[in-house]
Amino acid sequence: MAWLPRKRTEEPRNLSSLQGEMNRLFDGFFGRGETPALFGSGAFAPAVDVVETKDAILVKAEIPGIDPKALDLSVTGDLLTIRGEKKSEKEEKGKNFHRIERSFGSFSRTVEIPSYADTGKVSADYKDGVLTVTLAKKEEAKAKSIKVEVK
Repeated sequence: MAWLPRKRTEEPRNLSSLQGEMNRLFDGFFGRGETPALFGSGAFAPAVDVVETKDAILVKAEIPGIDPKALDLSVTGDLLTIRGEKKSEKEEKGKNFHRIERSFGSFSRTVEIPSYADTGKVSADYKDGVLTVTLAKKEEAKAKSIKVEVK
């Protein structure tokens, strides 16, 4: 059976209603208030920055409210994977929730790292809800300066 577009009973009449239609379209595709599944598995996927310094590659993941002991880091080839679980608070009876936006559940985030990162020299630090994974650069990848004598 061929897919036929549904006939709309009312067309957008102004910019405001057009914006509402676009929001509805994106909410239907990605899910309201969730990160697209492309970025991780589950409803929670941490935001990640990858920064290069002179001596290292830094991967910073924003994961507040997680016990650092519950994090699992692994490096396989040129991929760094961060796994963990953000646990929900204990359910309390007698509370009426009007809005819930915080995400909970297990997550997995994989980031490609440059081939010149030394995967044998990896360290991690968790402070103020930010996980920083430091991968040293291989010696041959570090910039070297050579002094040229002018005669």
